[in-house]
Amino acid sequence: MAALGKNRGPYALDVVEVQHRGHTVTTIVNSPVFDNYISNIGKNPRDYEVGVIPAGYEHRPDLISNVYFGNVRSWWLLMLVNGITDPFEGFKLQERISVPKPL
Repeated sequence: MAALGKNRGPYALDVVEVQHRGHTVTTIVNSPVFDNYISNIGKNPRDYEVGVIPAGYEHRPDLISNVYFGNVRSWWLLMLVNGITDPFEGFKLQERISVPKPL
C-alpha cells in the first residue's frame, strides 16, 4: 500500500485489500478506520460546518465536493451526511448543507 501513500486528502483512511472476482481490489470500505468514521458520523454537531450551494453547482455533488474538500471523490460523503439519495432532488441553489470537517 506504500504506492498509494498514507495521506491522500482529508478523507484518505486506511485501506484494505480484498479479493473480488479473482482480482485484488484496494478499498477503504470495511476498513476499521472507515467503519468507525461512518458509525460516528452525525453524533457530534461540531463535526460539521454549514455550506451553501453556489450558482452553477446545483445537483452536482462532485463539484460541490471539490469546493469544500479539494477533490471530486468525496461526493458520496456529502450525499450521506445530508440524507440525499438522488442528487437531482437535493443540492439546490443556495440550499444549506452539512459539510463534515476533515478527520
